[in-house]
Amino acid sequence: MMNYKGYVGKVEFDDEANIFHGEVVNLRDVITFQGESVQELRQAFQDSVEDYLAFCAERGEEPERPFSGKFTVRISPELHRKLYVHAKLQDKSLNSWINMLFEESVTYQAD
Repeated sequence: MMNYKGYVGKVEFDDEANIFHGEVVNLRDVITFQGESVQELRQAFQDSVEDYLAFCAERGEEPERPFSGKFTVRISPELHRKLYVHAKLQDKSLNSWINMLFEESVTYQAD
């Protein structure tokens, strides 16, 4: 995983082509990059993000920012009720309790 200006890149190695290639994974727009060494890959990642930001500026568009912190999850009413009860038993709001559960379950940080 790579991080630049809040954009997170996922990298894979293509053994046949003998090259690293990656993609920014925390937005809907497609940003890709590649390199033959770690240093070249890192530079290509940063260059691709900068190119994306410049392209958006040229078009007068706001670049897509990595995540707003809000998302919608559809669950059954019964699960919703159970989650609410568990949160209240912990003296927490549903939002803060679920946020705590998510924090505990994340195995990496994109910071």
